[in-house]
Formats: sequence, structure tokens, C-alpha cells
Amino acid sequence: MKSLRPILIILAIIALIVTLFLTLAQRENMVTVFEGNIEKQPIPLTLNHYQDSACGMVIDELDYASQVIAPDGTTWFFHDHGGMVKWLEDRSFKNEAIIWVYARDSKKWIDAHKAFYTRDEETPMHYGFGAYAKPSDDKISFKEMQQYTLRGETMLNPKIRQQLLAQKETSTKESDGNH
Repeated sequence: MKSLRPILIILAIIALIVTLFLTLAQRENMVTVFEGNIEKQPIPLTLNHYQDSACGMVIDELDYASQVIAPDGTTWFFHDHGGMVKWLEDRSFKNEAIIWVYARDSKKWIDAHKAFYTRDEETPMHYGFGAYAKPSDDKISFKEMQQYTLRGETMLNPKIRQQLLAQKETSTKESDGNH
């Protein structure tokens, strides 16, 4: 009986761990894809309830979130615009997709093609693109953001990161000197 005791204890611990994981998985009920968005409007996201459709990470902030809607109304969610661009590139409906991005300045969902993007922000997947409703000299178009992403010219690339951060530092010093 003494030799069975350690085995029974180990089995009980394993059963407890499995039960715990199954309970947590059922409770979270995370969303990665939403079906039936016929109006093709942005879905209001509840933080920590939606997952990035490409990498599976939990969307825990809206600052860099985007949504892609296929012609049939299927909607996918992303927590970094660069990851969304890379994911979309391989989709047959990429040219017909409706894309919404969360604008950091207006705090609203806007059409990705009408947004203006920075290149040097600390984003969840380190691509560096922040979306804004209002233009400025340091922002680029959706098409440019898409091209930079697909060419690998993002904050993920150490050389590009160094260049962008140096430019940012220079422009910050210049604007501080003008005040």
C-alpha cells in the first residue's frame, strides 16, 4: 500500500490540474472570429475577451487594434496593424476587405484607408504603426504603411528601428528648440 500512495498523490494532482485548465478554458470563451457582420461595421471589442486572429494573443488594449471584414461579413481581430497587414496579404479577399483601425487621437474606429500612420511607436508585435484620424507631416498613408510592412521596413528590423528612433529624437529636439 505504501508504494501506491505516491502514485495516487501524483494522479490526484494531475487530475486537479487538468480540471483547473478545463474550467478556465470554458470560462474565458475568447473570440478570434465573428460571423455575420453583414453591416460591415466595427465590432465593439471587450478587452481581454478577443484574441488576435493571426497570433492568438489577447487584445488587452485598443490603441493598435484593427478589424478585417470579408465580403461575407466574417470579421477578424488584430492587436497590431502590421500583423493585420501581413495576415491580410495571403487572403483571396484582400482587395474587397473592409478594414477598421482604432484611431489613437479620436479614440474611434475609422476606415484604415483614410487613417494616417506613425512608424515609430511601441506596438504589441513591434511593427511600430499607430493609426490616427488627423494627418501631420510625420504620418504616412495606409498604402505606405502596407508597403513598409510587406517589405519588412518596420520597427522589427533593427536597422530601421535605429533610423526611426534617431529621426524621432531629432524631431523632438527641434520642436523643443522652437518653444
